Amino acid sequence: MKIRNKLTRKTVLRTAFVIYALFSVYFTTRFIDGMLSSEYDAISHYLSLNDGWDITINEDVWQNVSLDTFRFTPVSKGDTITMERTFAADTDYTGHALVLQLKQTAVTVYMDGEQIHQYGWDRIERHKTVGSGYLPVDLPDDYSSKTLTLRFTVAEDKAFSRIEPIRIYEWKSFYRIILTENRVPLFLGCFLTIFGLVTCCITFIAMLFSGKFSRILCVSLFSICIGLWTLCYYNVLIIFSMPIYTMSLLEYITLYLTPIPLLIYMRADVLILNRPFVYTIYKILLTTQIFASSLFLGLHGVDLVHCAATLKYMQMLIVCHLIFSVVVEFMNLRTTRQIVHRLFLIGMLVLSACVGYDLIFYYIHRYFGIAITSTKGIASVGLVIFIAMLLISFYIDMTQKMMQEKERDFLLKSAYTDELTQIHNRRYCMEYMSRIKEMESPDYTVFCFDLNNLKTTNDTYGHAQGDILIRSAADVIVNTFEPHGIVARMGGDEFIAIAETSDSKEISTMIGEFWDNIAKKNVEIPDLNLSIAYGYASCSPKEYNIEKIYQIADDLMYENKQKMKKASGGALARGNAAHSPATV
Repeated sequence: MKIRNKLTRKTVLRTAFVIYALFSVYFTTRFIDGMLSSEYDAISHYLSLNDGWDITINEDVWQNVSLDTFRFTPVSKGDTITMERTFAADTDYTGHALVLQLKQTAVTVYMDGEQIHQYGWDRIERHKTVGSGYLPVDLPDDYSSKTLTLRFTVAEDKAFSRIEPIRIYEWKSFYRIILTENRVPLFLGCFLTIFGLVTCCITFIAMLFSGKFSRILCVSLFSICIGLWTLCYYNVLIIFSMPIYTMSLLEYITLYLTPIPLLIYMRADVLILNRPFVYTIYKILLTTQIFASSLFLGLHGVDLVHCAATLKYMQMLIVCHLIFSVVVEFMNLRTTRQIVHRLFLIGMLVLSACVGYDLIFYYIHRYFGIAITSTKGIASVGLVIFIAMLLISFYIDMTQKMMQEKERDFLLKSAYTDELTQIHNRRYCMEYMSRIKEMESPDYTVFCFDLNNLKTTNDTYGHAQGDILIRSAADVIVNTFEPHGIVARMGGDEFIAIAETSDSKEISTMIGEFWDNIAKKNVEIPDLNLSIAYGYASCSPKEYNIEKIYQIADDLMYENKQKMKKASGGALARGNAAHSPATV
């Protein structure tokens, strides 16, 4: 009953801590979000330029159209788009920025026929990518009644099928508005990037001592890629005045590299299945991903084929990886009910749903020009949940492995440790001798010990007092000889020490310490009267065989014990502590 109550109390405390942590994260996030968006209503006003456009796409002309409803066939590389509209006479805006949302296009901005801004034409001429993102254009102080002209040239096939909303913001509020509207991707992207970098650094250090942290390294690299991709995809890095093409390039690089650490992470789960067919598919997917990422990024680097043109193939690969991952975890759940696989499967299903959601709406928006939802950061939310599941499953897996290792270490220690004295046992000593036999030029000395009066002590004072005598002898021998080699209990009242030296002066010093330690132990424990017979033998150029050296030391120890018996009148009295050297 007490044990059950104790376990119940622990469960309640753990549950309370988890609830406290969740509430803390929730309210902290709400507080930060409130600080960032508190003045959004006051600063988010803008002038919409979505109506009254005359648009020419190649040779097709539309007049007085609204961008909210205007749709067209997805444009191709080299297509030109010209847009014109005139500002109202009562327009009163100074110190403002015209904000365009470019999608793989170069643009020139004119005001009453006079060029005021240009972007991307030089890059198109050099066959380089122009990227996608927000382009703020500084407007003249007075543009009322003037005609605004935008001329676009498309840099990639099927880049878009609608013109994104065009607005005019105050310069002082523009960047804050962008951050506020994209605060969810901002929070998630920063968290994933910082978390990944910190974890990666810690894991690199940890892997110097153990390779079992390789999976957490995969998680950290995955987190870095996803975090940077999120910040680029939602244009958050624009606050650093990063060029559009640089932001787009970083977005493609991180997206193309992201599946690699995830696939490497999954290798252990694939191997658990022990199915050659599944492992073959895994190797094909991993090889294909590495090859495709290297090929696509290489082609982009030399400006033969840009990443914008290969994006759909990479997205197909990512979908294949997600499907494969879900199937593998379902198969693992059929063979084992471990919570690690359940968590991974839940995270993978959430990730697949979020990525699928974003992909569907991305292509609907790209090819049909329909913006079904304004919700941002869905894929990032799924990725955070997935990484959280990875970390939890990794923690559980590591905890289980550590418990198994502790159990294995305990069993190993038990196999090589004497239970009473907690020093090495006979088995360990025999294996140590076997290692010495394999050495070419060993240098060692074998000491054999026999505890006197053990039987008399057991018979007269009981086995408890005999155990004290054995442990005391072990302490003396360990304190004297273990700094120079190993000490073991061979059984009963017999001990052995193997020192890694054959120098006579060092051996004499050890023997002197041995006598001193016996005397100290007898003073430390009243009426102990510890007495130990010993003999030792060292290797020599003529004899290296450890077994023969051990036999010589044992024989000398026995001779020493007989001498001590004779000196005590035929029986070693309990008070006898005499010692005489027995050497080879």
